[in-house]
Amino acid sequence: MTGCGLDVQPEHPKLGAMRIAVFGARSYDREYLTAANAEGCHELVFLETDLNSTTAQLAAGCGAVCVFVNDRLDAEAICVLAGLGVGLIALRCAGFNNVDLAAAEAHGIPVVRVPAYSPHAVAEFAIGLLLVLDRKIHRAWARMRENNFSLDGLVGRNLHGRVVGVVGTGRIGAIVARILKAGFGCEVLAHDVIESPELSALGVRYVSRDVLLRESGIITLHCPLTPETHHLIDAAALETAREGVVVVNTSRGGLIDTAALIEALKSGKVGGVALDVYEQEDNLFFRDLSDEIVQDDVFQRLLTFPNVIVTGHQAFLTEEALRAIAETTLANISDAEAGRELANQVTSAMVR
Repeated sequence: MTGCGLDVQPEHPKLGAMRIAVFGARSYDREYLTAANAEGCHELVFLETDLNSTTAQLAAGCGAVCVFVNDRLDAEAICVLAGLGVGLIALRCAGFNNVDLAAAEAHGIPVVRVPAYSPHAVAEFAIGLLLVLDRKIHRAWARMRENNFSLDGLVGRNLHGRVVGVVGTGRIGAIVARILKAGFGCEVLAHDVIESPELSALGVRYVSRDVLLRESGIITLHCPLTPETHHLIDAAALETAREGVVVVNTSRGGLIDTAALIEALKSGKVGGVALDVYEQEDNLFFRDLSDEIVQDDVFQRLLTFPNVIVTGHQAFLTEEALRAIAETTLANISDAEAGRELANQVTSAMVR
């Protein structure tokens, strides 16, 4: 936890504490950020609305904004923030594809992130989604609630011995690969621009993207969203993939061309899909829309398939991850305020 010399939570923030606009704040954000700020180093202003060019004005009087994956920090929004005197953009996540980094640099606003809050949280969730999908646990649970105890249609498959392709072997992907290889006895193929000697020593085999697509019965995505990885899984990739391939994505929705995925589901080319992210999730996820008509026809079509599971971007949502996110976020802000080196700063050079 960030420290500033006090042992108890004061009634008010410390005199001179930086005012921070926390956009898209949910109940868990409030709880964990407040706990991490127990010494009152910062004045946290929690806003339920997401940040975009229209809502950026709400940051008036704040020295920093704290944002999440679905806040839209395009050039226009950053221009507004700069005009308000905001001097820091603090991401409480690892990804930064929703920030125009060049615009932030042009206005002299540093951008910091949380590069590794709890890779185990996301990795374990990805494996959980795969097991639920492959063993049809979601369908069994729905039947049980209707007192239907028939096992017809619930035949699944073992993970042991199957070929799984892991795209992206950073912190999260590496854990997924280890779980699949050592825990389930899968044959694991991997694709990444940087190969891990540790994974290779474990028996993970690095291959080209096309080889991974052709040979993997399961493909799980663990790479950032960049111009190069946008629609990594598109119609051409799915055509190359094995018949009946299972696709898992807990990274970023834009890695998959959803329209192409739906066509592959309809034809049977794709045998199952487990998603925690969706490329047009901005207006859906992190909101309660149970009393509304969702207007996204592509998303609604996706939900009609019995071999598709979608969750609302919750893979990160564990106590350990939320605590790490809050503490690292506030530490980043403290470093910026004190003029220290920003160890977790991101720049436009990182996406070139």
